[in-house]
Amino acid sequence: MRTLALILLCAARLPAADLALAGATVFPSPYTRPIHDAVILIHEARIAAVGPRASVKIPDDAQVVDSSRHFITAGFWNSHVHVFTPELLRAPTASATDLNRTLDAMLNRWGFTTVFDIASVFDNTLALRHRIESGEIRGPRILTTGEPLWTIAPVYIRGFLEANHLDMPPVATPGDAAARVRAQAERGADGVKLFAGSMQGGGKVANMPLDVVRAAVEEAHRRRLPVFAHPQNTAGLEVAIAGGVDILAHTAPDSPPWTAGFVFRLKSAHMALIPTLTLFDFEARKSGASREERETWLDKMVAELRAFSQAEGEVLFGTDVGYTDHFDTALEFTLMSRAGMKFPEILASLTTAPARRFGSADRSGRIAPGLDADLVVLQRDPAADVTALSKVQFTIRAGRTIYVLPQ
Repeated sequence: MRTLALILLCAARLPAADLALAGATVFPSPYTRPIHDAVILIHEARIAAVGPRASVKIPDDAQVVDSSRHFITAGFWNSHVHVFTPELLRAPTASATDLNRTLDAMLNRWGFTTVFDIASVFDNTLALRHRIESGEIRGPRILTTGEPLWTIAPVYIRGFLEANHLDMPPVATPGDAAARVRAQAERGADGVKLFAGSMQGGGKVANMPLDVVRAAVEEAHRRRLPVFAHPQNTAGLEVAIAGGVDILAHTAPDSPPWTAGFVFRLKSAHMALIPTLTLFDFEARKSGASREERETWLDKMVAELRAFSQAEGEVLFGTDVGYTDHFDTALEFTLMSRAGMKFPEILASLTTAPARRFGSADRSGRIAPGLDADLVVLQRDPAADVTALSKVQFTIRAGRTIYVLPQ
């Protein structure tokens, strides 16, 4: 059997060739037993078979890869990213080399085969998506909300908008919000992002009025689009719940501790949560907070996730990369574990939960015949140490290798 790196690189250029990954420990889905000494057979862009080596017939002409020292899961979803890095903001004109390098550093090397961009420059993100889907550059499947809706732009984004000559006007009325959602949906948006709470100077928060939230949500739901909300504070959480928002884009730094009663309300509203815990470490370091202040802030966010996950709320993995430049996912896995989430729950937040939430469960989130050949090949056993989920050897999307760890 030839080396894994060589075969996977060949498979990236030969989409019709059958590929068999043989000998790995495979986690077909978060709550099923792993398959030891397994074979995954890939035909074109789909999984043709998966099971113990003794039960999977490998075609005579298949390329067989010895992956006996590796661990394989379904491809990861990152449900909170932004196409805002300097290189990615030039998606229509940047060289393939520059875009590949950035996508590798930000997404591909961490196992992401699908991402949800929840605020960016819409035309630019569509251009990036087109260049990926055409095969010109290597990257994940991109879902996008396009430009976000806010009544007042958050203070921390204004300088960025000015420096890049970007215009993202506010919405003032329910009619404005519905029209904006309608226009972006017609251009191909996959969801809607609302700033239910928008941080202003001096610690003040501008909250979106409930009638504006409801108008945006109703228009989005008419078109079967999910709605994300940045909550920020208690008022932002309340309008998100009352307005019918589907997903909280963060825990809420300016809210009181989440009680069992409050979490019950979130669950009753069928709301999912993207914790983005590493974001708060990033922000604390950027502000010059002391170690003690940083840990106090992180403990608060971890406690919110703990309350939500212990009540079996739906958690979606997300990192806010593109806004932050902390691409390494190890800290996020560590903090999720600190919140009491076990390996199966964390793996679900990366795979089955977002696939189900975003209507892709029939093609993504598990390793099973007929599903997309989106796979993450890991160096170490994530069931023994969840930070192993950040130790990616290869990322395979639709049967094509989009990342290979340099030798």
